[in-house]
Amino acid sequence: MNLLLISIAPGIAISWYVYHKDRWNKEPSKTIIYAFILGALISFPSAVLETLIDLFNLFTPYKSLADLFLYTFFRIALIEEGAKYYVIYRFIYPKEEFDEPFDGIVYSVMVSMGFATVENILYVIPGGYIVGFTRALLAVPAHFVFALFMGYAFGLAKFGVKPEKHLTQALFYPVFWHALYDFLILTKIWYLSILILPIVYLVGRWIWKRGQRLIILEKWEENEYDQSNTF
Repeated sequence: MNLLLISIAPGIAISWYVYHKDRWNKEPSKTIIYAFILGALISFPSAVLETLIDLFNLFTPYKSLADLFLYTFFRIALIEEGAKYYVIYRFIYPKEEFDEPFDGIVYSVMVSMGFATVENILYVIPGGYIVGFTRALLAVPAHFVFALFMGYAFGLAKFGVKPEKHLTQALFYPVFWHALYDFLILTKIWYLSILILPIVYLVGRWIWKRGQRLIILEKWEENEYDQSNTF
């Protein structure tokens, strides 16, 4: 039971924090829960697809760091972030409840935390307390960072100009940062692996501050907004 609580606590805590940051026009709780459940559900087909790729030795064995990055990009990041992107674009993006730019971040985080919570359970229950605390400090916050990039771009896509550009960014940036995160871990080279800390906490802080700007923007001129809020 303790391991289960350790598994689900980080995702729930981050979800709660982001939900309460949306202080001007909170999203309906049923839509928040719906997004979280969608994220949890897509973790299963994503895991199956990743297993099949490994089974057929696609992208492996990697003989260089470039090969390893391609592995993390296509086998891990593109599948997982692509699954999140799909459910947000297909089931959340068209909803009338998605009526403010910061909602992109709120819903992306909920989907991502649903995904990360299931993933966490699968790693922590067999792995024990050390795995649980390590993932609470790194893996789950990393999924939060990827969600911030995705949600920020979705918000710009729906309420700014050039939606096609931002919809592309909503997939590319999370995939890139996710791939880089896993790449640095899988190198097992200590001076590269420690770079995951600035990715999670410094890059995460930067994109979170950009995302917070969307909270206070109730009305704006589309051209000015789009020009001043890009990556």
